[in-house]
Amino acid sequence: MFLLLLVLTGVNAQDSTVKKYGQLVTAADLKEYLTIIASDALEGRKTGSRGQKMAAAFIAAHFEEHGLQGPVNGSYFQPVTLYTSGIPEVAFTTGGAALKENDEFAYFGSGDTGGLLELPLVFAGRGAEGDLSQVDVKGKAAVAFLEADASLRNNPTMARLREKEARLVVLVMNSDEDFKTMAGQLRMFAGGRMSLTKGSASANLGLFLLSPTAAGKIFKSTPEKLKKSADDKALAKVKPSTLAVTVSQKHKEIKSDNVLGFLEGTDKKDEVIVITAHYDHVGMRSSGEGDLIYNGADDDGSGTVSVMALAKAFAQAKKDGKGPRRSILFMTVTGEEEGLLGSQYYADTNPVFPLDKTVVNLNIDMVGRRDPQHKDSAPYVYVIGSDKLSTELHTLSEDVNKKYTNLIFDYTYNDQNHPERLYYRSDHWNFAKKNIPIIFYFDGIHEDYHQPSDEVDKIEFDLMTQRAQLIFYTAWEIANREKRIVPDAK
Repeated sequence: MFLLLLVLTGVNAQDSTVKKYGQLVTAADLKEYLTIIASDALEGRKTGSRGQKMAAAFIAAHFEEHGLQGPVNGSYFQPVTLYTSGIPEVAFTTGGAALKENDEFAYFGSGDTGGLLELPLVFAGRGAEGDLSQVDVKGKAAVAFLEADASLRNNPTMARLREKEARLVVLVMNSDEDFKTMAGQLRMFAGGRMSLTKGSASANLGLFLLSPTAAGKIFKSTPEKLKKSADDKALAKVKPSTLAVTVSQKHKEIKSDNVLGFLEGTDKKDEVIVITAHYDHVGMRSSGEGDLIYNGADDDGSGTVSVMALAKAFAQAKKDGKGPRRSILFMTVTGEEEGLLGSQYYADTNPVFPLDKTVVNLNIDMVGRRDPQHKDSAPYVYVIGSDKLSTELHTLSEDVNKKYTNLIFDYTYNDQNHPERLYYRSDHWNFAKKNIPIIFYFDGIHEDYHQPSDEVDKIEFDLMTQRAQLIFYTAWEIANREKRIVPDAK
């Protein structure tokens, strides 16, 4: 009985210690940091901009203030050189006839064909699995109708065509009016796309959009007949054609940084947990009326300041002699809005710590709001990817939540085939590709997503604090358990 009491006393003391430091993640700190990160003065934190550099300096100063190490040769900054394109010169010719840009076709991307590219052109219906069993798109230009109400970002039709190795993806809008609207929106964002390389021909040539009338023209048919062929799964009735396309880009260098703060562990210090959020956003509109600044308070100011708060709490634990056994790298990354570029730079070619010693990535991207589906919900968070690579991590995540925070875990977006494809859309993906277990924490897609109205005054700081504390407790458990989290055997 005495031994049991000793064990229980030790467990209770340990729990008390964890809660003590978890409660150092406060709504007051989160609000203080976010009021700076998402202020108008930072001009929307577009990658490489003055405002983003100001944010980077603020984050680095925070890491330094709380005693974290600068792990990049003594610096908190990992330089990332990116290349941005201007408005590309594009030509699209089929059957000897050139289509008119913005009237019949529109282009979105940062590819470069390196001269004239000639491809077979095939009709892929609506790009569904059944359609792609009827037609071979590999190495060809594949034309498919865009799914109704689907977004262009990480569109499932586009993804399926690329998985089948289509060389070029051409999506047809469902009406000429829809095409005009989308072409106008694409013109607003033409050029300026960034990449880690410049100037050479690209395997990813971006995306072409067609009006239904133009689609009928290139296949010597009508929009109505093409739609009927798609709906009837009679793709063989649409005769293949040929396409000649040229995309020419001009590039310039953009200098940016990932910002890293390192907290060394104790007896298991060679094993590293990486906690990430992206601190870039989409900047400002160059003209127009009303609010021109995309402040990005939720996307992803909320994740950025959560990383800062977690760093402060763990640093205090270390000062008090209660530091983690494993090391923790707190990393705010650049270029997520441009295609997960900062995390790709780190994970693919420039890891500061060996990837085989990287235990887990906890990624925080939008944790300050509610989405419409949870308007009246008890405190919740979307959890994505926890079970994809490691059953141990998923079980730990569930157990920690039940023990400390008791949030509702919503796994809606955990489905890799969900239309929004969120498992592939934030910085954790570049770690998951390396077989490093991950968890992505997310609050959902709300009406202010990528709008100037994503402001600090709409953040629910009490809810955000609960989510950040959950991540603290999860990181604490991963950092201090005897055996490291490992991926499941394949």
